[in-house]
Amino acid sequence: MTIDPEKKKKMLSYRWAIFGIMAVAYFFVYFHRTSTAVLAPDIQSAFGVGAAGVALLGSMYFYAYTVMQLPSGILTDKWGPRRTVTIFVILAAIGSLIMGMAPSFEIALVGRVLIGIGVAVIYIPIMKVLAIWFRKYEFASLSGTLLLVGNVGALAATTPLVLMTEALGMKGVFTALGVITLIIAAMCWIIVRDHPKDMGLPAIEEIISEETGEPIKESTSAKMPMTEALKITFGSGRKFWPLAIWFFFMYGSIMVYQGLQAGPFYGAVYGWGKTDYSILLMAVAIGMIFGCPLAGIISDKILKSRKKVLIVGTLAYTLIWAVIWLTAGSLGNYAGQFAINFAFGFFGGFFVVSYAQIKELFPIYIAGTSTAALNLFPFAGGAILQLLSGYMVVDKTLAQFQNLWLLMFVLMVIASIAALMSLEAKDIERREAKKG
Repeated sequence: MTIDPEKKKKMLSYRWAIFGIMAVAYFFVYFHRTSTAVLAPDIQSAFGVGAAGVALLGSMYFYAYTVMQLPSGILTDKWGPRRTVTIFVILAAIGSLIMGMAPSFEIALVGRVLIGIGVAVIYIPIMKVLAIWFRKYEFASLSGTLLLVGNVGALAATTPLVLMTEALGMKGVFTALGVITLIIAAMCWIIVRDHPKDMGLPAIEEIISEETGEPIKESTSAKMPMTEALKITFGSGRKFWPLAIWFFFMYGSIMVYQGLQAGPFYGAVYGWGKTDYSILLMAVAIGMIFGCPLAGIISDKILKSRKKVLIVGTLAYTLIWAVIWLTAGSLGNYAGQFAINFAFGFFGGFFVVSYAQIKELFPIYIAGTSTAALNLFPFAGGAILQLLSGYMVVDKTLAQFQNLWLLMFVLMVIASIAALMSLEAKDIERREAKKG
């Protein structure tokens, strides 16, 4: 197969514009996700609610996000990334504007739910774009880069958000976010394309075939009925379920800490102010900014294994939870806490390779559905564990936080076992080779 060099060049360059604008949209996914940890006092003051109310507001994002995971995969596979991401980014913008104008806590909850629904349908379209526009060995590295951008969003939701809130007020911040998000939606519609064929350009599998001389094994433009795609995914046994269980506890525990309870813990137990503990939350985001892309690079370029990187990151992250639990209330050294939070984010960021792992276990043309099915579990974990944490630390005593940290450690021990039981494409290939 001979490909027009100019068309190949255009395809390989234009895909970066698509990835770039979608990555900008993803920045705000993390910003919204982690903002309640810093905004908790402002939320309580604005709406007259307590810790349980803040936990409820924070968890509504995750309930909405969780509910929308399967629809996001199905819609992405059916409609394509362009239409799907544009519609739902607009919905997130509407939710932000409602939050900015909310006269009551109940209306704020509605806005938070709309934000959750809107931003829930950004990641899966990006994963579909990576599967369609990029080579297999680029997937984990770019997933890591995407998570880097997301964690810059989480970083912006710490000290920068405090400064923004002081300047504009909490509601002013959300109003501004709504306007910015509408602009991003318009750019997604203008720039994003579902497939290179939509622009008369060669598909990535055609380019790979020309470069390697190998025949095309799988088409990125193929389709599969929704029910069959779901059946293949959920009925795949060890291909799917160990990763799903691992992700529920792994990401759920991250969101309990980074997304909700770390700030109140430092305020109640150590007496540190919002600016002080926002810097510690920033350390988590900085850790992920380094950890996510590094995990992808190690997976793609060095170990060339998803599972090995996943296990290393999970075990190290579990050890960090043990440190957080055992030192709670006794380690008042600010530098020490900064180091713990950085390590927490760094090794927590290794979860990024799971998306490459799940993508390679299923046909590429159901990448949206299979990835979305997996993505149900981290956000279900975030929703359930955040809500549970709100009831465990009602009085914000040291003993209550210690019990919560112990629970997170135990859950991560379970997650580590699940990670060890997971499969990657190489495992399947070895089994088939032995049978052959």
